[in-house]
Formats: sequence, C-alpha cells, structure tokens
Amino acid sequence: MCSGGGADAAAADPAPSITQMPALTTRERRRVIEGTAAAALLSALPSALVSLRRHRSMLDAAGDLLDATRAAGTLLPPGREGLVAGTVAHFAISAGCGELLARTLPQSRSVIWGAGGGLAIGVVNLVVIGRRFPRIRALPLAPQLADNVAFGIVFALVADR
Repeated sequence: MCSGGGADAAAADPAPSITQMPALTTRERRRVIEGTAAAALLSALPSALVSLRRHRSMLDAAGDLLDATRAAGTLLPPGREGLVAGTVAHFAISAGCGELLARTLPQSRSVIWGAGGGLAIGVVNLVVIGRRFPRIRALPLAPQLADNVAFGIVFALVADR
C-alpha cells in the first residue's frame, strides 16, 4: 500500500543529511595514527632480515635499507635520490596507506585483511607505479612486497588492539 506522499511521508522518512551519514571507519583517529606510525617504522623488517641474511653484516644490511629509502626519494620532485627526500616520501606514502587501510579494513579478521591489503598496496606501489622509476625498479621485489604485507599486518594489530 502506498502512502499519500504528503508532509507525513516526508516527516516519517527524511533523507539523511551528510552529517548523519555513518563514518567511513569506526577506528579512533589516535589508533589510526598509532597504527600508521608503528607500521611505517616496523614494516622494513622483512627486507632487513633478507638483507642481513644475504650480507651477514649489520652495516651492509643497513646500507641496503638506506638504498631503499634513497630510492623512495626519486618519487619527489626533482626526482633525485636522497636520504631526507626518501624519508619524507616514505612517511607520506605510509600516511596515505594507513588512511586507506583505516577506511577499508573490516574490524573482523583485520590482520588477515591487513596482510592482503598491504600486498595489494605493494603491487600498486612497486609494480604499477614503481616500475616507472629506475631506482625503485632496481630494488628486489619479493622483500619489498613482504615489507608491504608487514605494513598491513602491523597497522591492523596496532589500530585494532
């Protein structure tokens, strides 16, 4: 049965305003920031372990990590590698990825979804975008993808603890 459509129908079923729409995420902003910061700092662990195993020297392994950071610097204009530019680029990318995960990861099984989300982000960042940058393309792909998976896992663990 249809309603008359008059003022009573409009009052009974008003369209929600933008301020009444549910938020994209239920995670607290503080948790998102903590998750992003922890993930940005700890996500290099897989490639660091691979590098340490390959070199057997902490100094040489640290050199590989610094090379990866410098390579990220080529993403920023004017496209020259550098440690400061690479650090800025890394944290900017991490902030964007953390925000993306905060808005898309379900709270249920977030660690598993975080791993998958991190892998998807890694494919986009390293394969789709990174292949256009010779210094990023030169990085070993598997450890870099593992770092992205670690980012998603650490983010989910910290943000949803």
